[in-house]
Amino acid sequence: MADASFLFVTIDAVDAAEAASFWSSVLGTEVDDEFDGGRFIFLKGRDDLPVVCIQRVPEPKREKTRVHLDLGVNDLEAATRRVIELGGSWDGEERQLEPFTWRTLSDPEGTEFDIALVEG
Repeated sequence: MADASFLFVTIDAVDAAEAASFWSSVLGTEVDDEFDGGRFIFLKGRDDLPVVCIQRVPEPKREKTRVHLDLGVNDLEAATRRVIELGGSWDGEERQLEPFTWRTLSDPEGTEFDIALVEG
């Protein structure tokens, strides 16, 4: 598939509008476009962020997310608090594998993602 090009990252959600609000806040971006009556909601990309698509699906998440986002943050405590304020959750565990320190969080529908401490 050498001719393939990256288009966007898609996150499935039962409530696409709520998920788009959560992810746009977490990623510091905004909604760019909606298609098919809000079934697909695209968040604006930028140099350090690919376009993110929130896709409305009928079924809730059931198992561990097999592909997830890894986000760099300067302050794990502040970022964790912000995610929880937005309706997300944290599993309570801080993980370390030199040189990385990270936490696994979830969006309001249970989609896991990691936040990792970055220096600078």
